[in-house]
Amino acid sequence: MIRTLDLRGRDLDHRRLRGTVPRAGLDVEAAVALVRPICDEVRDRGVAGLLDLTERFDGVRREGIAVPAADVTAALTRLDPEIRAALEEAVRRVRLVHRAQRPQEHETTVVPGGTVRQRWVPVERVGLYVPGGLAVYPSSVVMNVVAAQEAGVSSIAVATPPQRDHGGSPHPTILAACALLGVEEVYAVGGAQAIAMFAYGVPGPGGCDAVDIVTGPGNVYVAAAKRLLKGRVGIDSEAGPTEIAILADHSADPGFVAADLISQAEHDPLAAAVLITPDADLAEAVRQELAAQVPAAKHSERIATALAGPQSAVVLVDDLEAGMAVVDAYAAEHLEIHTVDAAERATRVRNAGAIFVGDWTPVSLGDYAAGSNHVLPTGGCAAHSAGLSVMTFLRPIHVVTYDQAALADVAHHVVVLSQAEDLPAHGSAVTARTAR
Repeated sequence: MIRTLDLRGRDLDHRRLRGTVPRAGLDVEAAVALVRPICDEVRDRGVAGLLDLTERFDGVRREGIAVPAADVTAALTRLDPEIRAALEEAVRRVRLVHRAQRPQEHETTVVPGGTVRQRWVPVERVGLYVPGGLAVYPSSVVMNVVAAQEAGVSSIAVATPPQRDHGGSPHPTILAACALLGVEEVYAVGGAQAIAMFAYGVPGPGGCDAVDIVTGPGNVYVAAAKRLLKGRVGIDSEAGPTEIAILADHSADPGFVAADLISQAEHDPLAAAVLITPDADLAEAVRQELAAQVPAAKHSERIATALAGPQSAVVLVDDLEAGMAVVDAYAAEHLEIHTVDAAERATRVRNAGAIFVGDWTPVSLGDYAAGSNHVLPTGGCAAHSAGLSVMTFLRPIHVVTYDQAALADVAHHVVVLSQAEDLPAHGSAVTARTAR
């Protein structure tokens, strides 16, 4: 069901490890070539191109891409009260965490009369992607929208795939979550074409204005479109098919470990589930738990496919220190630590989207109601990118103010450096003021 990658007795050099750890056969770079013509069609044909792509990929022929605001509002009135209560609690917790992330402006006096003030300014307009292929993700509406709102973004648009089972409209629970958060601008567009729509904008009646940044999780094609269009539009990170890595020792509960691997494999046949352990007995116990738990799961076929794929493995290592090296080389979207010293080891991890510590903190808690954000980098991108937060939507701007005396005090250094760089006009812009 899940392969074994035995790294015991091997040199765990970081560079070699990055090429050894489990990865999906179809990576983001390979998918870029596949999504390029899709993005080009959106750029060149606008709404007409989006409607044709929606029919091709979603099996739905819509009259327009925008979801009427009345449909968004009506979805909330029909929402199951229990689901609404759960969403409201998730919103409360996520808002609490994200409100605390907003940084304070500060001013530094460099010299008397010379100051640099740092302002934090939100982007003006964002496009938030909410996937809706094999599952329904109102929780992704919460994660995207709350972070943007707490950053102070003034214009928020959501794109999510249309559903044949719902008459070509997005899933009503996703629409209800939008309404719950006060978002009325929703587009029934999915996949790479949704990222292109936000990046290029599609003019005309029923179109969508371009955004400054696009965020949200998705499949490998969504991640590839983000990579392709980065620069044309800002992105959060390449949040593709989900990943879980679990670092565990003899103290871990094999039933918990198996359940958590399964919980992420449930998302997608390309989802990655990786157990890293020095304990061969634990590895075998987890295999036995998987054999028992997977057939009983609702989405057992999807889970089994994900666990059997090249992106999933039980990785055997000599000891926990070797496991830590694998953890940092893998740079998991979600990392669980089930060891006797889990809290201490969590402080030493360098590369992970989010870390879940101990037996009572499963990734699925973070997916919904821990208060943390579940939009996280995948495919090793956690080595250089962070998960979605208020900071995703904020830009630091330096406001520099020097008076005449402060400029005169540093003028000589500016002139010297401008000459060293063979840019004498830079120095002249200073001496034009100080020579008076």
